[in-house]
Amino acid sequence: MAAKKGSAPAYKCTECGWTAIKWVGRCGECQAWGTVVEAGTVKPRTAPARTVERPALPIADVDASLAEAAPTGVGEFDRVLGGGLVPGAVVLVAGEPGIGKSTLLLDVAGRAARGGREVLYVSGEESAAQVRLRGERIEAMADTLYLASETDLSTVLAQIEQVQPTFLIIDSVQTIASADIEGAPGNVSQIREVATSIIQVAKERNIATLLVGHVTKDGSIAGPRMLEHLVDVVVQFEGERHSRLRMVRAVKNRYGPTDEVGCFDLSDVGIVGLPDPSGLFLTRTANPAPGTCITVTLEGRRPLVTEVQALLAKSEQGGSPRRTTSGVDSSRVAMILAVLDRHCQVPTRNSECYVSTVGGVRLAEPAADLALALAMASSLVDAPFTKGTVALGEVGLAGDVRAVQGVPRRLAEAARIGFQRAIIPKGSLGEEKAPDGMDVREVADLASAVRLLNLATVTELRPREGAPGRSRAT
Repeated sequence: MAAKKGSAPAYKCTECGWTAIKWVGRCGECQAWGTVVEAGTVKPRTAPARTVERPALPIADVDASLAEAAPTGVGEFDRVLGGGLVPGAVVLVAGEPGIGKSTLLLDVAGRAARGGREVLYVSGEESAAQVRLRGERIEAMADTLYLASETDLSTVLAQIEQVQPTFLIIDSVQTIASADIEGAPGNVSQIREVATSIIQVAKERNIATLLVGHVTKDGSIAGPRMLEHLVDVVVQFEGERHSRLRMVRAVKNRYGPTDEVGCFDLSDVGIVGLPDPSGLFLTRTANPAPGTCITVTLEGRRPLVTEVQALLAKSEQGGSPRRTTSGVDSSRVAMILAVLDRHCQVPTRNSECYVSTVGGVRLAEPAADLALALAMASSLVDAPFTKGTVALGEVGLAGDVRAVQGVPRRLAEAARIGFQRAIIPKGSLGEEKAPDGMDVREVADLASAVRLLNLATVTELRPREGAPGRSRAT
């Protein structure tokens, strides 16, 4: 029940500020559990200060050099941050446990210290000896890199006061707690207090700060939503456990773009940036195999040549055929299967479908639709594409192939890797010219693209022997 008009609210939600006259387990506004706490007495309205220490200045008189980014020494990380770390900026680095956050940040700390900066690395999860062993393994040793293993907020602030660093790393914000706040480390009140205190010190002393944040099982950052609003940059660390590839993308960035992605290779000797990761997403075979197709995805402004694989097999059991995906959206795959069956006469409704990407990359943009559809058709008829072919385009429910952004940039990257043919949406090049030596075929609908399957040998699309459905698609 919300507070009545004229009465002082006794309880308040720490997530959204919703108030109630009695305690409830679940917020009536944001539906979060366990976030309603006692609000206390209502304080009087804040009066204006008698003096102002830093008076407002005309915008032309503000020193812009204070917001210039300093490179960290890790090129892929600098790409995501927009050139480097700004003095006083607070960056929240979030990711699943064991994905490599601590390894990356220790590498950044070591490079910054060797560059002449005073760096303080505070670990609330490991001892200083454990961090030192990792530092030796990834060659992050430096004389001006200071380690501290602390979980008390007041002690952390004292360490900052004593070391006077220009670069601070807190690993992680969920493990630090304040003795003045009730509750265990990691709860909403503790995270708010810890983050607010560290951000205040960072802004006052112009300390570039990196905060490590945990994520929940649904992938969101643990703690109050306000944490993401308080920091200047939110960086998401992504990757599959079975793959060495790690990708870093900025979700929020006050000092640079949010459309850049950094690629890293995580190994036993540390984490290394990958300026050219396209080769990781391709299968090294002499001849193309049925059920495979190459596309070019844009991760931020970076084009990545990626291979998708599909396997369509006759369903041996009744009921709905199985649909299994890895690295692609399952609902998108189901839609493409329906479009193939309805508009291209490719018999998919009785076939089990398995779709995956190579190298652990995840395809989220619609530009990969055409490659997915052609890989499915190729698997069904057991006919590979002509070697060196890429496909780009978004597939609509009416069977049309829609234009996507950045087609010239994608084709240029494919040509650089060595591809000679491309299937793209009609009119997507505009006035731009295709790369020299590349044969570009424009299609208006998916049926036309399917008929281009294996241009060198196949003129008709025929299901292989034993395949379900009709015998011909045009």
